[in-house]
Amino acid sequence: MFHPQSKFKNLYILLYLSCCSLPLCCFSDDNHSMALVHEFLSQLTLSYGEDKEPKFPTVVPVRDFDPAKDAARIDTAIKTKGVDEQTIIDILTRRSYEQRKEIAFEYERFAKKDLITALKGALSGPLEALMLGLMKSTTQYDASELRASMKGLGTDEETLIEIVCSRSSQELLEIKAVYKEMFKKELDKDVAGDTSGDFAKLLLALVQTKRDEPSNVIDYQKIDDDARALYEAGVKKKGTDVVTWISIMSERSVPHLQKVFERYKSYSPYDIKESIRKEVKGDLEKSFLTLVECFENKQLYFANRLSEAMKSKGAKEKVVTRILVSRCEVDLMKIRTQFKRQHTRSLYQTIAEHTKGDYQKALLSLCGGDD
Repeated sequence: MFHPQSKFKNLYILLYLSCCSLPLCCFSDDNHSMALVHEFLSQLTLSYGEDKEPKFPTVVPVRDFDPAKDAARIDTAIKTKGVDEQTIIDILTRRSYEQRKEIAFEYERFAKKDLITALKGALSGPLEALMLGLMKSTTQYDASELRASMKGLGTDEETLIEIVCSRSSQELLEIKAVYKEMFKKELDKDVAGDTSGDFAKLLLALVQTKRDEPSNVIDYQKIDDDARALYEAGVKKKGTDVVTWISIMSERSVPHLQKVFERYKSYSPYDIKESIRKEVKGDLEKSFLTLVECFENKQLYFANRLSEAMKSKGAKEKVVTRILVSRCEVDLMKIRTQFKRQHTRSLYQTIAEHTKGDYQKALLSLCGGDD
């Protein structure tokens, strides 16, 4: 007899194992082991026919949560001579955003001041930036990072490209709404005002979120047409018809584009990434490459970004902070797996080697363990 519950139970175990790479023998079919699996998986968004992707976070809601107790401990830590950073790190990096919000509410009630202001006064440098980032939701954080990348003189194109080219249409829709709410400005107008040329056209096309929804029907004719159009707009001709590239890359669904890139190889002597490098340069090249890398394997893209940011003796703290803060409640568990697979060393070990002090402790806590 078919039991749907047992089907889901098996799916839960397989999903958990894919995250944590534990051997199957660790799980016997008893209530305790199922409780462990369920506890972790209750934090994952399992999507059945929904837009939202399943989540593989390293930071999940803590059990037996007491926001008033956490707020009191943070208040004591801030008032301690020299500031007890360890307590602040232990609490804020091991609570979900929703829990941090409750702590902030209790702190204000208890200490009669705003927690964010108190953290700004108590902390400094990269640790301060990381902790303040954690006090925002993932969407608020993305919106704030986009705003910071365009505010004042000059534009931080690297941040713009990373966020706009790696977020799904659904995420970009949410970011646009929150951006307007937070800054009373339209994201697309700010992008248009801070960028130019084909680079601006590509970012605007992505921000306008016209991407098709994935379909259960595979349209082989359209796959072939798009693959040929990409080839004819680039490698086949002198110069590049960037408009065609932008419309295909910004409007087609991700599963469709994965098949298009595969089909593309039958037309072009170069794969899509080699073609991009040959045809365009600068920020436009970086943007197209980021898109393709995220279509192929988003978590590998972030793993490579982290590796690149920690290549030299120190670390590009802004990049490391942004990726860990923005992905810790989304897919950092999977990024960790990809990092180890691609770079042989674990993300945890790499962070430990390239960062120091309380900032290092906070990053390692968000990382959630060694692999």
